[in-house]
Amino acid sequence: MNILANIQTSISYVKDHSKYVKVNYEEIDKQINNIDFTKVSFWLDNNPYGILDLTYEDLFTFLLIFHSIGDYCFWGDPKWEIKVDNKTLDGSYAIMYLIINKFKEDKTFKMTYAEFKEFLKGNIEIPLLKERYECLKEVYTYLDNHNFYQEIKDMNDDITLLNYLINNFTFFKDTSMYEDHEISFYKRAQLITSDILHIKKICGHEKVNYSHLLGCADYKIPQVMRCYGMLEFNEELAGLVDNKKELPKDSAMEVEIRALTIAVIDYIYHKLDGKVSRMDINDLIWLMGQDKSKMTKNYHRTLTICY
Repeated sequence: MNILANIQTSISYVKDHSKYVKVNYEEIDKQINNIDFTKVSFWLDNNPYGILDLTYEDLFTFLLIFHSIGDYCFWGDPKWEIKVDNKTLDGSYAIMYLIINKFKEDKTFKMTYAEFKEFLKGNIEIPLLKERYECLKEVYTYLDNHNFYQEIKDMNDDITLLNYLINNFTFFKDTSMYEDHEISFYKRAQLITSDILHIKKICGHEKVNYSHLLGCADYKIPQVMRCYGMLEFNEELAGLVDNKKELPKDSAMEVEIRALTIAVIDYIYHKLDGKVSRMDINDLIWLMGQDKSKMTKNYHRTLTICY
């Protein structure tokens, strides 16, 4: 099964039938002229915790653990935060800080639910705490029986690696129904595939191919696109998002936001004549969102382990 081809077909269907979200191609063209998409930075290059200083083999185990509990759903009122050296960290960088320090002490990452709850203790309980724990248990059960690095060390193309990850970890499943059509996204599976292949390229100096990956349909990237005018919401959806109303998982509104996010990335990719990969475009847009002064519109809120 070609999962990436299924995603492309899915996105095209939603884009052709979308009622709540539309792509502003004119504004995208303006942004392509304003943003240097060739100056792409791998998002983990920007981490402040020395993750790339781990041993080569340990990097892959770390990524598996991080993507099992750390790359989805941090929003809330208030947002989950931790205090580190009199600084406040939130979101993916906060949980990354906790994971990297724990990983240096114990690479098995085995703990009870009570220990896990204490491990992620912040100003509030992190969203989806129980679901994160179930994902982590699945990982350390796998690690009891497999050497992750040995399993994937010869997988240097995105299609092979993505299929392997989806077939071995149930928490990577990411599909929705939209007008009786199954829509595929596989955000987390695509992200860890990209991360692994980037690490192989940067740290292992291996020849890799991540050119087929399509992008990560989350809540941060469409927020950036909307702030920069690339995505537009109709009045009903804009009102819900701007007033921080939760959108149900698998609702038409949520599916359209996610699908058209991928459509924008694909459009930019083709406008650049394929000279920059979709995942590198994805990473650049995500990093743009870390400048919170530019985020003048809210992100949409959906409680889900998919992103």
